[in-house]
Amino acid sequence: MEKKPSIPKGTRDFGPAEMAKRNYIFDTIKDVFKLYGFKQIETPAMEMLSTLMGKYGEEGDKLLFKILDSGDFLRGVDPALIEAGDCPRLAAQLCEKGLRYDLTVPFARFVVMHRQELQFPFKRYQIQPVWRADRPQKGRYREFYQCDADVIGSTSLVNEIELLGLIAEVMKRLKINVTIKLNNRKVLAGIAELIGEPDKIIDITVAIDKIDKIGIDKVNEELASKGISAEAIARLTPIITITGTTESRLKQLAGLLADSETGRLGVEELQTVLAGASRLGLGDIIELDVSLARGLNYYTGTIIEVKARDVQIGSITGGGRYDNLTGVFGMPDVSGVGISFGADRIYDVLNTLDLYPPTIASSTRLLFLNLGEAEEARSMEYLMEARAAGINAEIYPDRSKMKKQMNYANATAVPFVAIVGETELAESKLTLKNMQTGEQKVVTIAEAIAELA
Repeated sequence: MEKKPSIPKGTRDFGPAEMAKRNYIFDTIKDVFKLYGFKQIETPAMEMLSTLMGKYGEEGDKLLFKILDSGDFLRGVDPALIEAGDCPRLAAQLCEKGLRYDLTVPFARFVVMHRQELQFPFKRYQIQPVWRADRPQKGRYREFYQCDADVIGSTSLVNEIELLGLIAEVMKRLKINVTIKLNNRKVLAGIAELIGEPDKIIDITVAIDKIDKIGIDKVNEELASKGISAEAIARLTPIITITGTTESRLKQLAGLLADSETGRLGVEELQTVLAGASRLGLGDIIELDVSLARGLNYYTGTIIEVKARDVQIGSITGGGRYDNLTGVFGMPDVSGVGISFGADRIYDVLNTLDLYPPTIASSTRLLFLNLGEAEEARSMEYLMEARAAGINAEIYPDRSKMKKQMNYANATAVPFVAIVGETELAESKLTLKNMQTGEQKVVTIAEAIAELA
């Protein structure tokens, strides 16, 4: 018995109905990107591992999909590494390429390679798949799409405010109720100073970034395992669990970090961004979250995370400010800020809440039935006129019974059917039927086009 085909865990097939929904998401996001002045680029699915490694922290490096070198990939490999099963060092010798983990690091590489061609500040958007060797679970996939927008070559906090407006506009169009969480990595660095562990800032951010998933007790256990003292953990816990309104949290932070130059700067940046967002009318959906860390090491300022209010799922958008990313590629002192929409999680949210407009169920708006040789020929003429007018239309290819053809129209959610029978053929007209209301009328092709256009 033949084994049934399968696909890798954490990946999915998408049929026509799913793709119509996904394209609705992509098109909505793309329209807002363009509305805000962003320009599209694309980068390869593969990057050199030297480009990717070390940019996402130790945990991120473990999640990189590495591509085995072609040809005699074992040539020159140390046999002792094979014998010892030393996978990390083996991978370094067997693989020079990897699948991209996100779109931000490839973008930084793109900026450095094409710097002479770009006008700064450069505003780019990119909609492409990324891959992570993560454990698949609800809302978490190994292959998924990101929809990124970045501004690079400007330190102005206007960019952060603009991105918050962009996020709000996308969510408004998709009809998703969200909370946009804000924090600042400088605030977290100031907190690390405050508790006496400034050198442990990466360990602290990686751990507290998991607070929503594993809870404060498990976070504290992880911090302890990284060598952070019990006294420091005891001082940290009440800070990252500050409650109250965003305004009161900000005041508490300002008081706590008064003696930290870095922390004070982070608070000032938060004040500027929050005030700008409030002027845009976003105060009701923005919340200061002191525990928000976003574990990626390259963030240096504002950090952003978006949660859907009506569905239990991870963040559906995230991002932040990075000041040093291009520096690792030989182009220092270029600041950037960006966001990434998780299209796959947004897809899951819209499915759960059934927020898709009914018009996306079918790409075809008009189906011509096929009732005979002469009728088919006339229908083909009308079909071409409809398409020339920009109406998505098709003809049923087989001369089958009308009931079968109408069932096809219903099954594929076609909103209108055109019937050219003997009577219509003689009158150079067609019967246009609205499949939702059942209403039908005899019209010319010009009249049908005018109604559907």
